[in-house]
Amino acid sequence: MKIHNHKRKAFSMITAIFVIILMSSVAVFITNISGKMVKATTTQFQREQAALLAKSYTEYAIMAVTANEQNSTNCLNTIQGSYGDYSIVTTIYYIGTNTAIDTSCGNILDNTVITNDTPLNIIVDVNITYPDYDHPDDLNMTYYKRSLQKI
Repeated sequence: MKIHNHKRKAFSMITAIFVIILMSSVAVFITNISGKMVKATTTQFQREQAALLAKSYTEYAIMAVTANEQNSTNCLNTIQGSYGDYSIVTTIYYIGTNTAIDTSCGNILDNTVITNDTPLNIIVDVNITYPDYDHPDDLNMTYYKRSLQKI
């Protein structure tokens, strides 16, 4: 009778070890999934922040161009800024007639438009760089937006 009782204790010990190994494997799996979810959420937040900054700087560039005289020598070509770890460079290119744009502006794509009634157009390029916090080599991410706007 003692031999039979001894076998039960050994079986219970093996079952307990198996359950502990199974539970620790599940815990490792859950921790791994949680880490990936945090990284994905952080990446999505940073990209959305960059998209909102690009939209804001595009609107700011349009407002700055309309407030500036394009047919003078002080035309607006670039706008630079930063927001936290985000670095923003906005480049403005002009498309229009010779009377709308001064020829000394550096970023003229075309000033030989056929009619004088054609409005001034600008192309706004917004380039945003921000750090990838999860990359070990301090890799920078880039968000780029291009817009065409009639002035």
